[in-house]
Amino acid sequence: MKKNVRLLSIATLALLTAFSSCKKETQASSDDQASTEMQTHSDDYNDVSSNVDEADNEAVAAIETSAFLSGKTAGTTGMAGACGTTIVADTVSVPRTVTVTFNGNNCAGTFYRTGSIKISIPEGLRWRNAGAAISISFQSLKLKRISDNKTITINGTQTVTNVSGGLLINLPTLQSIVHTITSDNMSISFDDNTQRTWHIARKRTFTFNNGVVLRISGTGTVGSATNLAEWGTNRLGHTFTTAIQEPVTFRQDCNGRLTSGQIKHEGFGTSTVTFGLNANGEPTSCPASGSFYLKLVWTGASGTPRTVIKPY
Repeated sequence: MKKNVRLLSIATLALLTAFSSCKKETQASSDDQASTEMQTHSDDYNDVSSNVDEADNEAVAAIETSAFLSGKTAGTTGMAGACGTTIVADTVSVPRTVTVTFNGNNCAGTFYRTGSIKISIPEGLRWRNAGAAISISFQSLKLKRISDNKTITINGTQTVTNVSGGLLINLPTLQSIVHTITSDNMSISFDDNTQRTWHIARKRTFTFNNGVVLRISGTGTVGSATNLAEWGTNRLGHTFTTAIQEPVTFRQDCNGRLTSGQIKHEGFGTSTVTFGLNANGEPTSCPASGSFYLKLVWTGASGTPRTVIKPY
């Protein structure tokens, strides 16, 4: 009888050990899958948000060069185009329109862009006036990342509002200029043939300090989540929200680069991404050459903290 009890105890211990090992392997596998998804989503988010911001900047710049559309008292009525773009304005039809067609690299040389955006300006509107709102339609704007040929295509419409009034060309003499961007139908097509819809709610505050400083914050709310800049479904079909915890900041005196900020992704897990770091994950000033780094931090099913530091 004692022998049978001893054998049973050994069998039970072996079973528990095997179960524990299997559970650890499952958790490790789950952590690996979640880690891949976290990094993929963070990468997608950075590509989409940075290129939408860049397109919005180029749209506003095109309008501001026109005295007719911007309302400035003097200046050319022509349109200034950014790198790899051509611009056509229609100041006769209602609403007025400006079409920016992309066919080349962006000015940073990081993305090759094709497609277009169409800006609609209500008749009589002058962009310099407080509360002026324009519509920007993204029409198959395809972005190919030069470093690895990864592509993302953006469609959809957003509203850009000049909340404070004023023109960016006059920013050095103004304290700040505030724009908001909202959209409920930004369609994102990824290179794995998935297509998702994202919402956007951003506030962009421009100030001048040795050049233009742009700080971006989130203004959206979903349930109890606040300060949201984007939310929707990622390429794997999981819902997410992205809140800006510390303003995402771009500085002209650092070649227009993203120099600081922190965002938080939630939904399929929780992770934080901090920008403006060196290779050790510490805050740094604008590097004379080389890359800034971001730090992605999250905790998996096993309870083990994970950290990824990568250049951008």
